[in-house]
Amino acid sequence: MKILITGSSRGIGCKTALYFLEKGFEVIGLDLLASTINHEKYHHFVVDIAKKEQLPELDNIDYIFNNAGLQNSKDDIDNNLKGTINVTEKYAFQSSVKSVLFNASASAQSGFEFPEYVASKAGIVGYMKNVACRLVKQGATANSISLGGVMTNSNEQVINDKEKWNKIMDATPLKKWASEEEVAEWVYFLLVINKSASGQDILIDNGEYNLNNTFVW
Repeated sequence: MKILITGSSRGIGCKTALYFLEKGFEVIGLDLLASTINHEKYHHFVVDIAKKEQLPELDNIDYIFNNAGLQNSKDDIDNNLKGTINVTEKYAFQSSVKSVLFNASASAQSGFEFPEYVASKAGIVGYMKNVACRLVKQGATANSISLGGVMTNSNEQVINDKEKWNKIMDATPLKKWASEEEVAEWVYFLLVINKSASGQDILIDNGEYNLNNTFVW
């Protein structure tokens, strides 16, 4: 089995690549950065997914995890949304593809965070539904995960700030953030184990959006 993962050099993408390698998959990584994984079944391409012409020719792909993303940069929409569309349109409609998963964001539902980031992630959710409608013709699924807080290096500026972290935990019912390893398990479940859910955006935020009780009596 072969999986394509974008943004595979660090964070969630790297942990997910390692998880699938442990499961015996062949993994292809696309990233702006050089590879950080040394494994005989891992193949890496340094590309900018926002530029169609840089995407390599790949075939016999079984699963795709559209993970690559920027936050609060001038390139959020080009990378997060347009780049994701480029990758999906080039690879997802091969007859071998069984499932596609998109890394959206809880902000796509809440509207919180930075304007272009929110727009890019909300666009991913809408585009995922379009892809899901088209993939049914080949019996394949498409879904997205909308993650809240995750314990990644990119979030260290708030994780390591006691005052900000306490405010975040006050607003998080389960009093925790997801680990990168937990996210990798979600990715595996939705891509490989799931056979029946498609066109769904799965909110994984430790209850922050739906469980903050504001009822007063």
